[in-house]
Amino acid sequence: MNLRELVSALNDFASLSLAESWDNVGLLVEPSPPHTVNTLFLTNDLTEEVMEEAVQKAADLILSYHPPIFTPLKRVTWKTWKERLVVRALEHRIGIYSPHTAYDAIPHGVNNWLAKGLGACTSVPLHPSTAPSYPAEGTHRVEFCADNTEHLDTVLSKIKDIQGISCLTTLLARVEGEEQTRVSLNCSQKALLEVVALLSQNSRLYHKTEILLLQKPLLPHTGMGRLCTLSEPISLSDIIERIKSHLKLPHIRLAMGLGKTLESPVKKAALCAGSGSSVLKGMEADLYLTGEMSHHDVLDAVANGISVILCEHSNTERGFLSELCDMLAIHLQNKINIIVSEKDRDPLQVA
Repeated sequence: MNLRELVSALNDFASLSLAESWDNVGLLVEPSPPHTVNTLFLTNDLTEEVMEEAVQKAADLILSYHPPIFTPLKRVTWKTWKERLVVRALEHRIGIYSPHTAYDAIPHGVNNWLAKGLGACTSVPLHPSTAPSYPAEGTHRVEFCADNTEHLDTVLSKIKDIQGISCLTTLLARVEGEEQTRVSLNCSQKALLEVVALLSQNSRLYHKTEILLLQKPLLPHTGMGRLCTLSEPISLSDIIERIKSHLKLPHIRLAMGLGKTLESPVKKAALCAGSGSSVLKGMEADLYLTGEMSHHDVLDAVANGISVILCEHSNTERGFLSELCDMLAIHLQNKINIIVSEKDRDPLQVA
């Protein structure tokens, strides 16, 4: 399968427009074309050990959930481990692709997989995604009515000269029994200031002006984090065992909410794979489930009676890879070989 064809298919599986603005997603390393991909290699973290595994298994493209290139590289030498990853990839003609937070947002992604560890439940995104593209242009819509056609022509001529104006339309309308012309236009934030300044020069126009903020529609079941409502409340101790079983972990870290015990019921759980502090902060739930949180955010949650389960960052993500492998095999119509790293693991362990 041609690399560019595969990358297009991967983008169809999870649109990169759903990734957070700070993220670095997509094709990060590309061997010179043409490049055929026979083996796709999945990993959560691309370390040097994992890279050697990919080389040994003749991978043509590595899909690394976490982007190995995040902060910009000023040079590519043998000095640092991330530079060496790029060198090794290009030496062996291996591409590197990272989806990261795009996979967090999608309905069939990492957070939904993590939610399965809670048992039967319904879930909604904590921070819903908005449609990446939408027919409306501009950030605001301005509408006003005018009854003086000659004066209106002058105003419209000046409006058309303003940069950032789009979708300018006029429509005859009857307002309070009088024939008038209704004007509608979309504009940018900067253009809005000029439009308002122009209309304010005529009090009759200005007093008949409406300004609407244009917002993109929310995407169903898509976004960061999940708020899960269990079909039946269960004790904190039982949910701990469910999570340990789902993540295949012998231990988790627990901070008990103020006034709570291991027998306290859990009905609502807010979760975020990876690092959940910013996503979970301020959410009302009986339990927070994530990989890691800052010390002070844990204290805040506990003080509000919310218990916190921490499983280490990548432990809340890595198990998704086996599910991803099956989904991509179907999505790519079994055209390529897909394997999951056996060397990839969380760097932290209980000693």
